[in-house]
Amino acid sequence: MNIAMTPSAYWLSAPLIALLVLTPLKHVSADDAQKVRQAAVAGSFYPSDPKALSAMIDDLLARVSGPPVTDQILAVVAPHAGYEYSGPVAAYTYAALKGRKFSRVVVIAPSHHVGFDFTSIYEGDAYATPLGNVPVDKAFARELVKLSSTMQLSTQGHDPTPAGGEHAIEVELPWLQKVMGNFEVVPIVMGDQSYESSRALGVALAKLIKSEGQEGGTLVLASSDLSHFHPYDDAVKIDHKTLNALEAWDYFSMSRNFQSRIWEACGGAPIVATMIYAERIGANQARVLKYANSGDVTGDRTRVVGYSADVFVKTPAEKTAETPFTLSEQEKSELLALARKSVEYVVQKNELYEPPASASATLNQERGAFVTLTKSGDLRGCIGYTSAVKPLYITVRDTATHAALHDPRFQAVNASELPQLEYEISVLSPLRRVTDVQQIRIGEHGLLMKNGDSEGLLLPQVPVEQKWDRQTFLEQTCRKAGMASGCWKEDDTDIFSFTAVVFHEPKH
Repeated sequence: MNIAMTPSAYWLSAPLIALLVLTPLKHVSADDAQKVRQAAVAGSFYPSDPKALSAMIDDLLARVSGPPVTDQILAVVAPHAGYEYSGPVAAYTYAALKGRKFSRVVVIAPSHHVGFDFTSIYEGDAYATPLGNVPVDKAFARELVKLSSTMQLSTQGHDPTPAGGEHAIEVELPWLQKVMGNFEVVPIVMGDQSYESSRALGVALAKLIKSEGQEGGTLVLASSDLSHFHPYDDAVKIDHKTLNALEAWDYFSMSRNFQSRIWEACGGAPIVATMIYAERIGANQARVLKYANSGDVTGDRTRVVGYSADVFVKTPAEKTAETPFTLSEQEKSELLALARKSVEYVVQKNELYEPPASASATLNQERGAFVTLTKSGDLRGCIGYTSAVKPLYITVRDTATHAALHDPRFQAVNASELPQLEYEISVLSPLRRVTDVQQIRIGEHGLLMKNGDSEGLLLPQVPVEQKWDRQTFLEQTCRKAGMASGCWKEDDTDIFSFTAVVFHEPKH
């Protein structure tokens, strides 16, 4: 179409043309102004009506009982199922946060509907709930992804897919809006559940938050349910294995057992990342505020889902003292007899020994342990479980059997050697990361060294037998892990310590 323009029209259009040259034309609409992740499960996991949602949260918070948390809270865990089911437990997490001020909340969640191999930090501007939009701290997100190749700015795991909309972050936000008011969120979905990814995220969060002096202004929240679809009593047993490790701060064993599916938590990696973060900014105690499962709500105990409310706090050191693990002389004798019986049975019959269930509650607890076999004072085999994988009496059965047959340094034990073997058992405490090597005590602590795929362990009695000092012990543990002797000084190396109850058969 041709339009004739008068001179006056040309004159009027000149400034407009110049403006268009200087400023690129943008088509702006309300939708384009911000990328807002809309609520995907409002009306199903929680009420879509703001008044009904607000009233429901207020009612659940009002039902929380028990003593308040008075220590500084640095991180928390909350469940993410529908409010009808998990709300009575989640309320304990959020009641503990009520009245506390945080300008930023990092919410770490698993991916339920889509698989990917990185940690996805939302690249949009806000998350929407019926109570309003929660702005994303985009500057923090941009700085965070620079700290590890395992993380990316992305909508993966955040935007709804044909399989469904991810709920694990979304359901936490109305609670936070009610108890905290205004804050910015950093929404993170972990596609990779490995220990390495959890460590990378936890370390990066601690490094960035400490560098900006925001240890008290940032809350990290792990969004996770526990075991899924077991009978009620089985679920309680499985879930308390996880919660016992959480209270012992043994996130390394937790990660291993989550990956092996021995323990269950759909947000297991977010919990581990959160614990690694909290530890590095000064948290020194984990507390389980509430545990329940869906059977407690519905009355149907055939297939339940577990929930817990947990906090990680910074508390005076005298409050963190742990009761040392002990075994009675009868329990030690029972385990030594079991170790010998297990080895003799498998060597003579080529079958795994099936011991009767132990009557001791202690021996039925999950514990890591090593069994050491010697012959005429020389090592003949030593194998162990570093993590609490099985009941202690089964752990001793298994590790004694493996020490006799599968220690790669030795030929399998034969029947003629059985009368000459001597047995020593080391029952391990939970693993705890060493934050200061000066805390390592020779004769009391064993060490586990890990860097990527390299890992090695030495028991507490080894440096005593070898007359090593602390530095030599560290160097030798590095070598046991197949690394250079100075690996313990590297930022990427984790040093875990543990104690052990060590006992052996009486000398004849």
